[in-house]
Amino acid sequence: MEATIRVDTTMTTLINVFSLEPGKQPALVAALKDGTETFFSKQPGFISASVVAGRDGRQVINYSQWRSAGEIEAFRRDPAFAAYIQRIVTLAKAESVMGDVVSVRTA
Repeated sequence: MEATIRVDTTMTTLINVFSLEPGKQPALVAALKDGTETFFSKQPGFISASVVAGRDGRQVINYSQWRSAGEIEAFRRDPAFAAYIQRIVTLAKAESVMGDVVSVRTA
């Protein structure tokens, strides 16, 4: 299954933007991919996740889709998430945005 970005208020989009030192980017990408495989993809409401590595090595974006904001809040209360996020914050600073896709334009 591939991630599909479309106007759809029946699901919730979670975007995390990580800022870090270039040498830490490979470790962060590996941690995000591992977290998706071992934790997030097994959570109720998970639809998809994509990881984008900035070409300058200073940013990574994690774009994920969920059935609802409530399911995002539920995984954030899981003790396994607390351990995971501690690993992430040793690598990067993060900003998180939860919202709805309201516009898409294709060629």
